[in-house]
Amino acid sequence: MKAKASKTTSINIGIGAGEREKIAKGLSALLADSYTLYLMTHNFHWNVTGPQFNSLHLMFMAQYTEQWNALDIIAERIRALGHPAPGTYKEFVKLASIKEVEGVPKADDMVRHLVAAQEATARTARELFPLVEKANDQPTADVLTQRLDVHEKTAWMLRSLLED
Repeated sequence: MKAKASKTTSINIGIGAGEREKIAKGLSALLADSYTLYLMTHNFHWNVTGPQFNSLHLMFMAQYTEQWNALDIIAERIRALGHPAPGTYKEFVKLASIKEVEGVPKADDMVRHLVAAQEATARTARELFPLVEKANDQPTADVLTQRLDVHEKTAWMLRSLLED
């Protein structure tokens, strides 16, 4: 017995295939940066030491928990646009603008790394806005606005720890 070929329903949401592909590509870079930031923050949560241990340990936990939840939102938006979301370390390393931190830095250096990674993730999100606005893609714009708010605020809070 011959199996029926599966038929994919075409996507007609008012955004052309080419625009959806470009937006999905940009969102994939945001997902890669977000996952790399999540992993860095969780790593630092596990490994922070020193006089600021308790406050940083708790702060990092709140941050990585928020980041974990955001990963699904970004990946599901990519899927809604009709494209597969990247989901392997190999893909994330290739797509991310954030580089992994080797070893276990001191607490203040952890904070510096996280400021840089939060800002990099914000830049990745912001770079996508012109394309999203041109495509009249409000759901993606909403995701980007929410992510920018979180990353900019978190970077500010982390920078505040480094001031005298």
